[in-house]
Amino acid sequence: MSDSAPQLLRHHRPFIAFWLARVFTASGFQMLTVAIGWHLYQLTGNVLDLGLVGLVEFAPRVLFMLHTGHVADRYDRRKVAALCQTLQALIALALVLGSATDNVSRELIFVLAFLLGATRSFEMPATQALLPNVVPPGLFPRAVAASASATQAATIVAPAVGGFLYAFGSLWVYAPTVILYTVACLLMLSLDARQQPLQQGRASLDSLLAGIRFIRSRPDILGAISLDLFAVLLGGATALLPVFAKDILLTGAWGLGLLRSAPAVGALLMSLWLARFPVERKVGLVMFTAVGVFGVATIAFGLSTSFWFSLAVLVVLGAADMISMVIRGAFVQLETPDEMRGRVSAVNGLFIGASNQLGEFESGLTAHWFGTVPAVVLGGVGTLVVTGVWMKLFPTLTHRDRLHNG
Repeated sequence: MSDSAPQLLRHHRPFIAFWLARVFTASGFQMLTVAIGWHLYQLTGNVLDLGLVGLVEFAPRVLFMLHTGHVADRYDRRKVAALCQTLQALIALALVLGSATDNVSRELIFVLAFLLGATRSFEMPATQALLPNVVPPGLFPRAVAASASATQAATIVAPAVGGFLYAFGSLWVYAPTVILYTVACLLMLSLDARQQPLQQGRASLDSLLAGIRFIRSRPDILGAISLDLFAVLLGGATALLPVFAKDILLTGAWGLGLLRSAPAVGALLMSLWLARFPVERKVGLVMFTAVGVFGVATIAFGLSTSFWFSLAVLVVLGAADMISMVIRGAFVQLETPDEMRGRVSAVNGLFIGASNQLGEFESGLTAHWFGTVPAVVLGGVGTLVVTGVWMKLFPTLTHRDRLHNG
């Protein structure tokens, strides 16, 4: 591929609009996540509640998984994504009104977290399936990395901004997210994507399960996304960052914002590198190595009592996670027919959601049982064990040489 590809992406107007929409959506979500976590911990002081928020946000992915993919394949993906962003703006507006009247309760946060999870469960497959229609096929692998950099750029800035603004009150965090989601919606609607003819049939069990059958028929895809599920589910410590910030590293909301941003710093730097120099050989081994590094970094973070060392370790963790995510995301989309991308992305989204939101619940639960530090360390060890087991269970993935075999 030509070295001018990154420059071509920068001059591809539909991709720029798509990239900016991702930036604004991710910024809004990250600011909401920081504010909701800190707000809830202030209200209850219960570490288990932080895990329950992740579980509540994950539940819609399971409840609506089959339908979210069908919607992405049946309707205009731009409009599906824009509608979801509008609904997220309304959720943020509810938090604005609740904060202004001092009526934000534990129960309200859980209800809004469920609604937020529901809208994101429909947005994710529509957005993922839309990207191959936005850029030419020759630019797609680099576009995956560049698109991921949008999320990571927002994840660096938004949590830190959210933590800083929270010092002035929760209203100062929730209000800007309404604007961010609104702008993202307008950008998404401005796209002129080359979507293939829409699926015209009604939703049926056979149609809804097509994504699951496709993934089962591709061992490399199944192995990659299930590796992400179990490794990150065990190794994720994001839900416990408020506890580390407040009780272990002895910092405040600003420190929480920096801790939330640190993995994204590493991920952004890595995504920029991969956009310029994509992984083209020994992709399986590279992915497994990256997941192993993720596990080691998780253990180091759990044992750290230094704020600055913890930040550095989280940077490494984010870089390793980005390598795995880009490899997985690129070949899943490249090996999936366009008319099925929504349904396959919905199943992939379930695995991603499980590794993140369900992982937050697992972290909160194990921290409640064993303590915060032991929970994170055990999770990192679990990630290393899963990596070794998956290399044996999926040997063709371990020895996979190229991103796309077609």
